Amino acid sequence: MTLTGETGLGPGLARRWATLSGLARSVRVYHLDLAHRRAMDALYGGFIRPGDLVFDIGAHVGDRVLSFRRLGASVVALEPQPGPAAVVRILTALDRRTTLVQAACGAAEGVVALRVNSRNPTISTASGAFVAAADGAPGWEGQVWDHVVSAQLTTLDALVSRFGEPAFVKIDVEGFENEVLAGLSRPIRALSFEFTTIQRDVAHAALDRLAALGDYRFDVALGETQRMVFGAPVGLAEVRRYLDGLPVSANSGDVYAFLDGAAAHPAERTPA
Repeated sequence: MTLTGETGLGPGLARRWATLSGLARSVRVYHLDLAHRRAMDALYGGFIRPGDLVFDIGAHVGDRVLSFRRLGASVVALEPQPGPAAVVRILTALDRRTTLVQAACGAAEGVVALRVNSRNPTISTASGAFVAAADGAPGWEGQVWDHVVSAQLTTLDALVSRFGEPAFVKIDVEGFENEVLAGLSRPIRALSFEFTTIQRDVAHAALDRLAALGDYRFDVALGETQRMVFGAPVGLAEVRRYLDGLPVSANSGDVYAFLDGAAAHPAERTPA
């Protein structure tokens, strides 16, 4: 594994304990569920092939990183939070085909304020609007973003220039997805971005950006089901209608985008 960036835990014993507890929970939820792991591999195996390059933007504790590696891809993993980045570092310490970049991703290079949820680090965010939308929303009760850290900010264009063009980009950055895509000036063959039902405007802005970049077709997976809703690629208008029609209780999911003529939906792929 190669590494850029620094690591550390937040100050104060209480915060350290919350951070460690949150990381332990994330590792348990995302790494120790074998059914979850098999479902991930089955989903991503539909469009990731051995030798592909994959970007994981918002790697968290690395469950997707390990899935991509099991499928034979090389991985560039971005994770700005010190604690989760340390977990990814440990998991990939002997892996020369995983590169960890401790940074956030956005519309332009620089520095960004990262709002950290120590007890639930999977929803730490660079978006103040996301924190505001979650306040009092059903399904988000009790979430506290307890401190702010500065994180280096890079762009997808900068990553492509540095590492090459990926076959797939996974984006999971809690309300910052449209900002990540704003930093991309060329179409990528296939990608996914997370959406939440408390910020559908962010999903629509991300879809707007993809429509400007190329002729994409779409599918959706809800929550952590790892199952495509449509089972075949659909157009922009249909995916917009689907997202708008979801109840708030659906909470979140991922939109998958496949560049027409360059990437195939899993249902269209022939076995390697």
